[in-house]
Amino acid sequence: MLRFVVRRLLQLIPVLFVIVTLTFFMVRFVPGGPFTAEKAVSPEILKNLNAHYGLDQPLWRQYLSYLGHLVQGDFGPSFKFTNRTVNEIIAAKLPVSLELGGLALGVALVVGLPLGILAAARRNTWLDYLCTATGLIGICVPTFVLGPILALVFGIYLRWFNVSGWEYADDRVLPSLTLGFVYAAYLMRLTRGGLLEVLNLDFIRTARAKGASEVRIIFRHALHGGLAPVVSFLGPAIAGILTGSFIIETIFQIPGLGREFVTSATNRDYTLVVGLVVLYATLIVVMNLVVDVVQVWLNPKLRFE
Repeated sequence: MLRFVVRRLLQLIPVLFVIVTLTFFMVRFVPGGPFTAEKAVSPEILKNLNAHYGLDQPLWRQYLSYLGHLVQGDFGPSFKFTNRTVNEIIAAKLPVSLELGGLALGVALVVGLPLGILAAARRNTWLDYLCTATGLIGICVPTFVLGPILALVFGIYLRWFNVSGWEYADDRVLPSLTLGFVYAAYLMRLTRGGLLEVLNLDFIRTARAKGASEVRIIFRHALHGGLAPVVSFLGPAIAGILTGSFIIETIFQIPGLGREFVTSATNRDYTLVVGLVVLYATLIVVMNLVVDVVQVWLNPKLRFE
């Protein structure tokens, strides 16, 4: 396993190199610049600003300079937030996004897994149809539609929860439900399909013939193998939760990295855009690695290949 983990981490280096290179040049080919989005400044001031941040140098020299700082873990200064570096912005905003992602993932697991197990245990009954319909609604309704609906109903009309901010416990309910419900629907369908496939195997029939209860069969024998599709989905799901927080943080005015990513792209804050892309890419690769390790642990037939 150690060799597998080290090899996957080494593969991360060329992947990040390609991502950094493409992002670096793509943001600079966008018309405009970090100092032209707001009120126009005089040519002398603009020249001084470009010289201060090294934007007056040839593009290839800027690229090599950025790579040199990136290798040392320095994402550079922010072009829009004076006296603040990208590292400081990430350190301040990352905990908020991780908390939102963790809560949304908890909602997805707490809602999706029980519904999937219930649907598989009561196949072709009204409970199965109800769970399946709930999952279908979750898949069909996007977060940018579900979020405003929940905010309107539970925040404005009923006044049960807050619809903006990230200071109190009430602030976390609606964003977590909005982001987690979509992935709960996918987890429900995957759990149901995985369990139904395992419940038709011979060793399950043997367990039933020995008189084992249905609850024991599901939780003792079938669930271990039935969760394999769910574990495979968790890697892309976590990536989707991280990137999906862009919309959620904008809708509910949450001061996280997703909101900073949107504003940095609008403001053409080159270093902040590249830094956040590198951070999200690293998190996604690491989570996929964790999922691969868990898959081998769940299925001994797999190997660390």
